[in-house]
Amino acid sequence: MGSIRSRVLAWIGRRYLARQQKNGFDLAKMSIIPDNALKPLKRDGLDPVAELGRIRAEEPISKLDLPFGMNAWLVTGYDEAKAVLGKVTEFSSDFTNLVGNAGVTEDQNPGGLGFADPPVHTRLRRLLTPEFTMRRLSRLAPRIDEIVADQLDAMAKADGPVDLWEAFALPIPSLTICELLGVPYEDRDDFQRLSTARFDLFGGAGASLGAMTESLSYLDDIVKKQRENPGDGLLGMLIKEHGDEIDDRELAGLADGVLTGGLETTASMLALGALVLLKDRSLFDTVRGDDDAVHKFVEELLRYLTVVQMAFPRFAKEDMEIAGVQISKGDIVLCSLSVANRDGVLGEDMEKFDATREPTSHLAFGWGIHRCIGAELARMELRTAYPALVRRFPDMRLAIEPEAVGFRKVSIVYGVDALPVLLD
Repeated sequence: MGSIRSRVLAWIGRRYLARQQKNGFDLAKMSIIPDNALKPLKRDGLDPVAELGRIRAEEPISKLDLPFGMNAWLVTGYDEAKAVLGKVTEFSSDFTNLVGNAGVTEDQNPGGLGFADPPVHTRLRRLLTPEFTMRRLSRLAPRIDEIVADQLDAMAKADGPVDLWEAFALPIPSLTICELLGVPYEDRDDFQRLSTARFDLFGGAGASLGAMTESLSYLDDIVKKQRENPGDGLLGMLIKEHGDEIDDRELAGLADGVLTGGLETTASMLALGALVLLKDRSLFDTVRGDDDAVHKFVEELLRYLTVVQMAFPRFAKEDMEIAGVQISKGDIVLCSLSVANRDGVLGEDMEKFDATREPTSHLAFGWGIHRCIGAELARMELRTAYPALVRRFPDMRLAIEPEAVGFRKVSIVYGVDALPVLLD
């Protein structure tokens, strides 16, 4: 899910860079988007910046200042975001919206679900959905248990502080996705690096685009090998069951979306969720509770943290009115998921984390036809990892002051740079 958004923002960055370089500026190390357009991706610790909450209260659909003369809208209200994300015919996410801008060509289409509209999107999702049903995913449950246990064992052998991000949060989804796709585990370190690079807007357009290109190139090779000898992973199953319906480029694009969408997002959830636990140790007992308590805890974390901060941009295909705001054909509409999930229409005190809250219809996985297809897999990992962590290390605590935790300054997928803890 997150990789799709980063591709569009990378295109925006390329367009901006091209314009500025004509004026003779050296922008090799400049972030993808100018600072005044990055406010929806900034936070104050775990919370969206307060100004966004004020904007939601006063103007849930507001004009957003973007460079290059783009007419853009920022949606911060929950009901308004659902209205936008639920409109299939009125908005487009298709890659053709980008072709012809700043040198973007059709052959640069990375594929996947996020850059497709129906009927292409419908066909691809139909092929992929059976692999993400709870029945199919249940086969991964024993392996997820093993992956979590192995990481905890490795952590227990460490001397001194342990970086929970590196030793726990990142390896669990990485190994799980490799298991799902059927790709070699020895390549997980590279994929962790590439996934993180494509989401970090401070890395610059070149770094983000380079990470995408390298990832797709590797997956092209994997797909070719799977064509020759299909395995039992997702790629192998798609080739066995639908090999004549999907070409190698489409397969690589789907695999890239699954890999990057399920790696960085779940890793960030694991790390930030652990930070929530460490800041309120009474939650340890909650997570050690029954399945219902763990379920509520995870759902509230998903809503409260909303690590994927922005939904994939929608391009208006026609003039329309949403919540009294006139949207014109060609306008770009950006939905702030993190701010919408704090909207009071979802319940009381939504700015606070409440582990006992009944699950809400949050937008952490998006909404509509582009809702994250791997949502249930992410939930499986979170429900397994948190209880195992607190049971194994009941005395775990931060190795630094909470104020010293380093968060990413501007990233589509919000997270930490590191999370050092003491285990005993």
